Amino acid sequence: MKLVTWNVNGLRAAMTKGFKDFFQEVNADIFAIQETKMQELQKDFDFPGYYEYWSSAIKKGYSGTLIYTKEQPLNVSYGIDGKYSDEGRIITLEFPKFYFINVYTPNSQHKLLRLDFRMTFEDDFRNYLVSLKHEKPVIVCGDLNVAHQEIDLKNPQANTKNPGFTIEERTKFSNLLNAGFIDTFRYLYPNKIQYTWWSYMNKAREKNIGWRIDYFLVSNNLKNNIVDVIIRDDIYGSDHCPVILEINI
Repeated sequence: MKLVTWNVNGLRAAMTKGFKDFFQEVNADIFAIQETKMQELQKDFDFPGYYEYWSSAIKKGYSGTLIYTKEQPLNVSYGIDGKYSDEGRIITLEFPKFYFINVYTPNSQHKLLRLDFRMTFEDDFRNYLVSLKHEKPVIVCGDLNVAHQEIDLKNPQANTKNPGFTIEERTKFSNLLNAGFIDTFRYLYPNKIQYTWWSYMNKAREKNIGWRIDYFLVSNNLKNNIVDVIIRDDIYGSDHCPVILEINI
């Protein structure tokens, strides 16, 4: 299977910047999107051959997740036990052989104003994934808003107290991996430096001053099924780039 995740930072804007061409070129079995920043009723586009599942934030122009899938899932759920659906952060699809989860993890924000909320989210999300893992294998993707290790961002020392690289956020990510999950890119490429997000300021992308904060995670029982993970940093249209997971399942 070929699976894709991409934080598009506004799907309507991305549509004017080549999203449709990439979508058709990559021909994914499942395509997960974060930061749609729109409601399903606002769309004027369609992708024949795909089922689509939207989770939009109540607040207009904010957050939101979306999954396109060629295979119709057995079940679809949003949020975790009624939580987080108001910001459109989590969609879970259940297939016969696995669960597929698309997540847009909350940003801790300037001065870490939302760090406490983020910590609660992390605990709820980890417990949720562990509960699913007991039923069948799990694939998780999305913008997790954390660079886990120093290799995952250009300037680690300057960012130790900034959102996305605090010790609190990095520890929660470690806790998730220790609960039985694998960072697929780092599993295959332990020393490779490649990023998935760049600030729009100071020509950061041109200079490749970036962060790796977009992931595919899989439960440990899928580690031998991983074929490849490809960061498509040649694709523009957002401040993030797509990530592709090829997996036998």
